[in-house]
Amino acid sequence: MAAPGARLRSVTPPAALHDRALADLRFIRETMEGAASFTSLSGWALVVIGALTVAAGRIADRQPTQVRWLLVWLGLVAVSVPIAVVAAARKSRAAGVPLFSSTPARKFALGLAPSLAAGALLTAVLTHAGDFALVPGVWLLLYGAGVVAGGSFSIRVVPVMGLAFMVLGAVALLSPEEFGSDFLAAGFGGLHIIFGLVIARRYGG
Repeated sequence: MAAPGARLRSVTPPAALHDRALADLRFIRETMEGAASFTSLSGWALVVIGALTVAAGRIADRQPTQVRWLLVWLGLVAVSVPIAVVAAARKSRAAGVPLFSSTPARKFALGLAPSLAAGALLTAVLTHAGDFALVPGVWLLLYGAGVVAGGSFSIRVVPVMGLAFMVLGAVALLSPEEFGSDFLAAGFGGLHIIFGLVIARRYGG
């Protein structure tokens, strides 16, 4: 029969395992705290993109055909994506958090990507069918859904911004076609400027 002390020693976890568990918990807590206080998303980039969107809306409304109207907005996308990526990289580098090795940034991109892919596919289908009226609502709704998904790993204001885009997209889908550019300007222009200023002032630029 084994001595009581021997049984006690056999069920006592090694000190190394206990220390490792504490270290893991500390790492998880610090990671969550960092995600709650920092986002690589650049608020100033959102403000710039918002201002460009307002200008693009005025230009788009002057186009003689729906195809040229769409090309103006696609041109804005082509300009906005590099602005957002470069600004996010600079902000992350300034904070000492490399963008492409940052877990929150990577998860944000992975959360946003499916919605953007779906939006690109639906845009091609809708424009091929000549149904341009649904494009603004689809863009706003899917972009918002992607921001909510990706923003769940970021500061709270990011998913809130996504929800605002989703609400605006739903309203756009139920509104007359002639207000399409107005909804795009209100969303990608107005909402980006408002939330961009909040992020810039409270979360490091």
